[in-house]
This record gives sequence, C-alpha cells and structure tokens, in this order.
Amino acid sequence: MKNIVVIGSSGAIGKAFVESYIKDTDVENIFSFSRSDLPIKDSKLHSFFIDIEDEQSIANAASKIDKSSIDEIIVASGILHNEDFGPEKSIRDLNADNLMKVLKVNTVGPAIIGKYFIPLLNKKDKSILTFLSARVGSISDNKTGGWYAYRSSKTALNQIIKNFSIELRRTNPNAIIFGLQPGTVDSNLSEPFKRNVKEGNLFTPDYSVSMLKKIINEASPCNSGSLIAWDGEEIKP
Repeated sequence: MKNIVVIGSSGAIGKAFVESYIKDTDVENIFSFSRSDLPIKDSKLHSFFIDIEDEQSIANAASKIDKSSIDEIIVASGILHNEDFGPEKSIRDLNADNLMKVLKVNTVGPAIIGKYFIPLLNKKDKSILTFLSARVGSISDNKTGGWYAYRSSKTALNQIIKNFSIELRRTNPNAIIFGLQPGTVDSNLSEPFKRNVKEGNLFTPDYSVSMLKKIINEASPCNSGSLIAWDGEEIKP
C-alpha cells in the first residue's frame, strides 16, 4: 500500500491528483499540503497547511509525516501571474519584486521542499519525487522570448531536479526524481491565456493528471533528472 504526498493540493492539478489517488485501491495515505483548505474529506486523506515561501513552514509540514516511508511526492505548486502582475512581454516589463516572487514560489520553494521531504522517501523500494515544470523552461525550445520570470524560474527548477537526481543516486538509488509538464490545463494559472490555445490543446485537470500518473507509474531510473511532457515526450533542456 502506498503513502502519497501532494504539495499544492488546492490548485487545479494538485486537487485533481488528490481526488485521483483517493480512488486508487493501492493507496493507504494521502498527505495533502496547501495554503488553502481543501474541500475534500476522506479517511485516507490527511490535510495540512504549508507556505512554500517560508522555510520554517516547509520544515513544519514535513514533520507532520510521522516517519512514514513515502512512495510518491507530487509538488504541484507554482505561479505565473497574480492580481498584481502578469508574464513579461518585453524588457520594459521587468520588475525586481515580481521576479523575486516568481523565483521564490517556482524555484526556491521546491528546492527547500526537497531538503525536508526527500529524507522521507522510501529507501527499500521504488519511490518517486516529481515537480510540475514547464516546456518554456527549456532553453533550446525558447523561440519566442518573453515570460522572463516564469521561464527562468522553471529553467532553474529543472537544474535543481537534475542535481537532486544525481545526489540521490548515491544516497537513495531507488528514488526517481523528475519534472512533469502537464500541458495547458484549464485552471486559474492559464485563465488569461486560454483564448490563445488551439482547440483540443486545453486539458481538464483530470485528463492531465490521468496522463501524468501513467508516466509516474511507468517511471524508471533512466527518467531521473529529466523533464517529461504529459504525452511521454522527454523535453530537452
């Protein structure tokens, strides 16, 4: 029976992961972490607060898991825009505070999550740690520019994922760590840009999660350190 952690469970994709894992008969416990209350109740679900911009909050969140061996950790938190700013279209739009906000949520937070949650991974059998990343974090795939903060934060996250995977080859060889690109999902994050998405390319959270779980279930050590799209394609750095 599996023990699962979902961080960022109040977002569209995180919530869909929780709902999907609740239905899985081989899952015993789901540890859900978010800033907002999750409107889901189930005997296998254990919900806790986390602020991924605060290291002490992350440490406290990890301490809520009582020495359980965790089989899968999904980090589904992230920011592209908020009520104060959107993705930059040009150099003129660069703002230091906005850059720092995006990097703190998309890069620093996941790195510190790794610091405190990686020691909880199962060391006897296969375990998974995966972070939601983005195709726009690929330097080789960048043909249009713009989105300075978001692109940079995901590029840096992909490097952190790679570093985690290298270190865990020595300390926990059964652990597989990689990034997932969920496609364009109908969510608050994509709301301002949905009209530009081609027909058939805007996914429901449930569909995206169903595809991502296939990748998670089939993951092997050769995937560690990579970024994998929702359809199984490995995205080049």
